[in-house]
Amino acid sequence: MNPKVKIAPSILSADFSNLGKEISDLDKTNCDYIHIDVMDGHFVPNLTIGPDVIKSIRNFTNKMFDVHLMIDPVKKYIPEFAKAGADIITIHQEISEKLMDSLSLIKKLNKKVGISIKPKTSPKLLEKYLDHVDLILVMTVEPGFGGQNFMHSQLKKISTVKKMIEGRNIELEVDGGINLDTGREAINAGANVLVSGSTIFKSKKYNNIIEALRNL
Repeated sequence: MNPKVKIAPSILSADFSNLGKEISDLDKTNCDYIHIDVMDGHFVPNLTIGPDVIKSIRNFTNKMFDVHLMIDPVKKYIPEFAKAGADIITIHQEISEKLMDSLSLIKKLNKKVGISIKPKTSPKLLEKYLDHVDLILVMTVEPGFGGQNFMHSQLKKISTVKKMIEGRNIELEVDGGINLDTGREAINAGANVLVSGSTIFKSKKYNNIIEALRNL
């Protein structure tokens, strides 16, 4: 077991007709976080779940809920997601609102603060926020849909962000097309948290694939 690498199964690939059981099954594994993608059909071209669904599955596990808000505007919704049971709330650098206002609100609500960037966004835009975040999420697909192929062009960005956060207590998370091959590449580039959806949920034994990803 590699304690330096954390695994966050993305429930975007779970069986939504049986979501409570899926969360219970993940609770029995050694995963570190449960990654929850929230999409508004506006900021990204898909519509997923809201705070009520998060609240409904919160009692199935004590694992940390790693909630990725792909929504804009976002600030007015942050308290609802905090109240629903999010432990980490990640928002996007590319939102139209003042980013610092939303980051400060997440911190004020005693949640871990994450910031995410899309594939076309320069990592340099993160520099002024490094004192205010606990996690940086580098998207290795265009956000919006699960099951996409990993964009190898993003490996350089992961390495750049890794150098930027050197010496800081900031986690570097990667999401998009993560399997046993691309997961190894992401770790080698500097990632310490892997989000994986299809690879985990297509497996019959969740814990086996989670441990395989952790030990790449």
